[in-house]
Amino acid sequence: MNLGDVKEGIQRWRKKGFYSEAVLVKKLMKHGYNAVRVPVSNPSMNPLPDVIARRGLHVYAFEVKKARYYAYFPERQVRKLFEFLDRFIPLQKQYKHVVLAAHFDKRWVFHEKDWVDWEKGKLPEKERILKRDKGNFDLRGRQRKLDDK
Repeated sequence: MNLGDVKEGIQRWRKKGFYSEAVLVKKLMKHGYNAVRVPVSNPSMNPLPDVIARRGLHVYAFEVKKARYYAYFPERQVRKLFEFLDRFIPLQKQYKHVVLAAHFDKRWVFHEKDWVDWEKGKLPEKERILKRDKGNFDLRGRQRKLDDK
């Protein structure tokens, strides 16, 4: 594999991510959120989400993955979302939300992470969301279905 093939593969991968992030922003806005895509390729240690949204007093930091059957979210990426909200959003934790968003063609699965897991250092090494999962976060309202752990 030559350097040109590698660059093409990276560009294709980034386009998929950009597309899913843009679709999520439109979806959020349709449901009454103010939302924006953070325009940065972020493999760095900077604590930046893919998408930031606000609805009322609530602020949401989204990590977005495009996948076919399952999406993996490494612990480092999830931790960065909590760090972003903790450092830069001056609200009580009940108003700050970390949401993992898996985009499977036309289907979305959203999983909100709990602050307690981050505070106690109990984030899993990898979070996996399957296409058949129901998730625990509903965009239409602030209805939250907590997982029994």
